[in-house]
Amino acid sequence: MSMIVVGYSGGSYGRACLEQGIVEASARETSLLLISTVSTGRGQRMVDADEMADVQARLSRSDVKFEIRQPIGADPSEELLRAMDDDEAEMLVIGMRRRTQVGKLFMGSTSQYLLVECRKPVLVVKPDRSAAASVDAAAEE
Repeated sequence: MSMIVVGYSGGSYGRACLEQGIVEASARETSLLLISTVSTGRGQRMVDADEMADVQARLSRSDVKFEIRQPIGADPSEELLRAMDDDEAEMLVIGMRRRTQVGKLFMGSTSQYLLVECRKPVLVVKPDRSAAASVDAAAEE
């Protein structure tokens, strides 16, 4: 059975990726593999246990067969590319945040790297502005 791979980074962008991944997996009648890396690097946001519980609950409510992986200390882009090397991986769903040129220089762009390096289709999603504002505000509380 083929699968859709979703890169989950939390917040409104992660939620948008999750929802689009569910749509793609349902439409293609495939499974979904959600990868949320737990990085030890600076500048990396770690998705907390409550948020991951919400993600699992959302996936459980969908009709999609799913797996969640949370590799510790892994490089997000390499982990996603490794998953996409699987013969069953059909499409990668990621989010892309807007960054300044200086931000790209110092932090790099995982999304940009994945777009260039992934040999299979990559779907880039972003949340609508009103959803992003409410989800991100709730995450900061």
